[in-house]
Amino acid sequence: MPRIAGQIDEKKSQAILEAASALFAEKGGSASMEEIARRAGVSKQTLYNRYASKVEIGRAIAEQRSEAITAPLRSGDDVRAVLTALASTLLNKLCTTEGRVAMRGVALMSPHAPDLAEAVYHAGPGESLRRLSAYLAEQDRLGTLRVPDPAGAAEMFTGMVMGHGHLRGILGVEEPPIDQSGRARETADRFIRAFAP
Repeated sequence: MPRIAGQIDEKKSQAILEAASALFAEKGGSASMEEIARRAGVSKQTLYNRYASKVEIGRAIAEQRSEAITAPLRSGDDVRAVLTALASTLLNKLCTTEGRVAMRGVALMSPHAPDLAEAVYHAGPGESLRRLSAYLAEQDRLGTLRVPDPAGAAEMFTGMVMGHGHLRGILGVEEPPIDQSGRARETADRFIRAFAP
């Protein structure tokens, strides 16, 4: 059955993003559009119809990850539940084999494709920090927390959650076993105590 004009097959779009993510992890920014199309099982025309460049693909991948990671901020739960869920999501998405491979891919592309690395950062981790900062600013406005510098506090929170996880991931150093749910709860509790009104 032919598609309606303008209709996009989301399965193909997702296949493209998954193929690109795997290739970026393997080859960094040297992965070509042709390789992405081939691995995704789509024609080059289909690829270019959806994403005009690797920068657009990288941005779309990062946006998806940011949406998933920051979902707890939109839950409407109390602050402790939100921050615990956010910490847990960060650990589950970034301190796993897949997350570590993705971090190495971004590190690989940085020197050779700085425009791609910058797009990935701003649409992914940078956007996640902006969303957390906005959430913390709102908690300050509501009096739930006292956060005079929401942007700094957002960076502090993610640093507390991740510890050296990012660095180990980029370097390919084995992550020591951690109780992720315990770390998520403890981080949220300590952060709330630090910024209690």
